[in-house]
Amino acid sequence: MSHSLTPRDEHRNLPALNAQPLIRLDAYVAEDGSTVVNGHVLEMGGGRPPNEAILDAVAMFARTLGAPVAATVIDRTVMQVARLRVYPDGSSRTIADEDDLPPGPERTAAEEEAFPPLARVERIIQHARREELHAAFVLAGALREHLTLRRGAEDELSLEARAIEAYLAYLRGDHTLSITLALTVARIRCRTDLNRAAPDVARATAAWQRLADEEQVLTRGQELLHMWERLSAQGLLLEPSHQTMAQTVRSRLAQGRRSVPAPARTSARALTAAPAAAAGPASGHGSLAPEDKPLKPTRRGLRRFTRWPGRPAGSPPPPS
Repeated sequence: MSHSLTPRDEHRNLPALNAQPLIRLDAYVAEDGSTVVNGHVLEMGGGRPPNEAILDAVAMFARTLGAPVAATVIDRTVMQVARLRVYPDGSSRTIADEDDLPPGPERTAAEEEAFPPLARVERIIQHARREELHAAFVLAGALREHLTLRRGAEDELSLEARAIEAYLAYLRGDHTLSITLALTVARIRCRTDLNRAAPDVARATAAWQRLADEEQVLTRGQELLHMWERLSAQGLLLEPSHQTMAQTVRSRLAQGRRSVPAPARTSARALTAAPAAAAGPASGHGSLAPEDKPLKPTRRGLRRFTRWPGRPAGSPPPPS
């Protein structure tokens, strides 16, 4: 297809906003600058900025298809979501959320149709088996972020992605992050499906056992103990290994020569509160976990993701 067939608008010769994409990709920039496009970590040679690497990768898809491509970027370096349209001639623009498909099942299905989440999980596992833990961890973070954006933190796939990320953080020795992620999964499970919560509380306890900071040991331990006691009260503490872990939490807290007060009312509410109590994500799809740092919503005209034909991203528009 000739590039000239791409509809153009009357201003700055940018592609028309209503040129509908045939395919939707996703991209992710971690806080350390690690960059993922469609479930693949990009090699960032030569100090190339993440936005340029993402635009180059997405433009390659557009050229192959000969048609516009959509991309949703979660950029943790600037705490923002960006929704892009990238065209076969290499030009690109950012759009506002209202310019896209409306939030909900239709958009989620369109975004996941070509690249199923379970295929991403398999790639994460492959990296982990090769002991490429950084790549596996970054991919797990990207998957969890995009699933949470699309489906909400309490969706089953979002929970599984968060649990995988917690386990990879554990393998990397980042036990503080591991307990944060694992406790979030356990909290959500205790609130939404207590019958299935014990394994998730056990995973959180395994991360907690590796903590060295006494303040975190106390704070996290009290929350874990409350979870174990709640499971016990409901007759759900059935596995001997889970009973042992519950006793381990109780004993470690006692050995610290600190009293273990009853859980604060706010903590108890956090386990039983309705999902609507959590803050909503930028896309409005569902709830974020309270620990998730909120993202600024997408908007039109983000310069770092705007390219005019033949010009790098972020450059000023051509003269009228």
